[in-house]
Amino acid sequence: MNEGTVNSNPPEPIRYDVSLLTGDDLYIFNEGSHFRLYEKLGAHPMKVDDAEGTYFAVWAPDAEDVAVIGDFNGWEKKSHYLSPKGQSGIWEGFIPGVTKGANYKYHVRSRFHGYRADKADPFAVFSEVPPKTASIIWDLEYEWGDQEWVERRRGVNGLDRPMAVYEVHLGSWMRSPDQGNRPLTYRELGLRLAEYVKRMGFTHVEFLPVMEHPFYGSWGYQTLGYFSPSSRYGSPQDFMFLIDSLHQQGISVILDWVPSHFPDDEYGLGYFDGTHLFEHADPKMGIHPDWKSFVFNYGRNEVRSFLISSALFWLDKYHADGLRVDAVASMLYLDYGRKEGEWIPNRYGGKENLEAIAFLRRLNEEVYRTHPDVQTVAEESTSWPMVSRPIYVGGLGFGMKWDMGWMHDTLEYMSKDPIHRKFHHNRLTFRMLYAFHENFVLPLSHDEVVFGKGSLLRKMPGDDWQKFANLRLLLAYMYAQPGKKLLFMGGEFGQWNEWYHEVSLDWHLLDYPLHAGLQRWVEDLNRAYRHEAALHQLDFDPAGFEWIDCNDSDQSTVSLMRKGRAGDDVIVVGCNFTPVPRHNYLIGVPAAGIWEEILNSDAKDYGGSGQGNLGGVEAMPIPYHNRPYSLNLTIPPLGAVFFKRRREER
Repeated sequence: MNEGTVNSNPPEPIRYDVSLLTGDDLYIFNEGSHFRLYEKLGAHPMKVDDAEGTYFAVWAPDAEDVAVIGDFNGWEKKSHYLSPKGQSGIWEGFIPGVTKGANYKYHVRSRFHGYRADKADPFAVFSEVPPKTASIIWDLEYEWGDQEWVERRRGVNGLDRPMAVYEVHLGSWMRSPDQGNRPLTYRELGLRLAEYVKRMGFTHVEFLPVMEHPFYGSWGYQTLGYFSPSSRYGSPQDFMFLIDSLHQQGISVILDWVPSHFPDDEYGLGYFDGTHLFEHADPKMGIHPDWKSFVFNYGRNEVRSFLISSALFWLDKYHADGLRVDAVASMLYLDYGRKEGEWIPNRYGGKENLEAIAFLRRLNEEVYRTHPDVQTVAEESTSWPMVSRPIYVGGLGFGMKWDMGWMHDTLEYMSKDPIHRKFHHNRLTFRMLYAFHENFVLPLSHDEVVFGKGSLLRKMPGDDWQKFANLRLLLAYMYAQPGKKLLFMGGEFGQWNEWYHEVSLDWHLLDYPLHAGLQRWVEDLNRAYRHEAALHQLDFDPAGFEWIDCNDSDQSTVSLMRKGRAGDDVIVVGCNFTPVPRHNYLIGVPAAGIWEEILNSDAKDYGGSGQGNLGGVEAMPIPYHNRPYSLNLTIPPLGAVFFKRRREER
């Protein structure tokens, strides 16, 4: 970027006496409880005394001076200086003639070490397309069409409601091959993605981080634009259109949000005013060894205000229905990714990050106080207690937590040749020992299909037919388990290739029957999951689940019941993890009558062999598994069957 020449003349004074910051704003900002900072800091186009211009405000307490540079002044560093706002550490000023669409940065000259740098605005709402790094003056005006959705959202996002999440990376879900393989724009995605997700029956879309990030290959997890959606796909209003489109189709939107670390690019947050302003100064606390990125100083009041303002910004301005908080474990543990001697204990001598714990609790408290109809979800990979329990009982206050243990155990089991599975049966059943300790989401996410791990389909053993049967079975077992569901894009139709962010999903595979059949299976699983209360209503309550038989390791078969609040609302599920069909397989059930087969992963429509139970089975008055009746079933090879008692008999 052309930085222009340095003007040796005295700086032009900013003559307009205007400020968005009141004394109360400054007090609660420095106290760490100003959670709408985006209304005060950053660049705000406005009219003052009939002059169109922009009000700028930036926090840089150890700066000697701060100037606004941009394409409006030839990037001159001594042209437009800001003024300090008392002792708050904030610099502010109104510049007439600088309006929406102008590119700008702050030239920060520190009081220490002669440090000076051109910094992007931490509160910018729009940014140049990387690799360019300037902030862009913009507004967030948009005429939303999702009022009906927002009014009924609380009934959709409750913990007793179905939650089948489709995880999406915006740049690689679908591309335009006739235009240089470019990613679709937010507006192009808005109509296509909303229609697809609705047809597939998913209830939620979760976007990998859309916040602006310098390195595309980080998938957004190296965030620098905490208030700016990536300009790679369009403007802020274009991103609003995408969310609006999903809402109008009845789809909730969860945004991945990364308060755990940020990259060290010079134009970003790191060493902002010549001091470690946003990050810890000591590298034993301030640098993540795994990611070589900065760690936020959660004990600094102003940093808490910044981060919680960012979280609420996406809920307030973009109508997001939830936040998935990335890498929570790395925040909770001072020794995360560090060897002995590379970390600093807390004041009690422990490894728990007390400041991060306080921050996460305050974050969840504020989110649910101001938006009781949304959800926060923690990606927390350890056994930290009560992540998804309320703050008032000692929890962290999240609504839900990813069950990483279930994911690891189940994928390890499914990757084994079926002849060996009987020796690893506990991998299937172990999670039920802890399944209700947290409000769990069962994730088959992007992390499982990259870096040599293989796609879900390639993880499955056997020939092509067996791979597809195994994958249908895996998904059936996930939907049968208590907990909400998450599936990364491509898994629903059986990507052969690992996910790669530079190319589109292989949509042409749907021309092949096995791939199309798998997609129909996911669609029908979602439909049953949404419509059958027994499959979702008590996901987080032990009363919603009961094993029928979890001990048949010799035949690698499990059977279970899912239950709704209504006493007679029961779904029975049988899963056979071998390629040998189980004929005359007896399981106990609680009631007489015809039990209809509502789902069968081996149906020919899905690419299966067509073995099943001719639509239903009548319960026999033969006690089995400590239940008064039993069903004589065929459980197909590498298959799952779901049964529900016929309504007129209940």
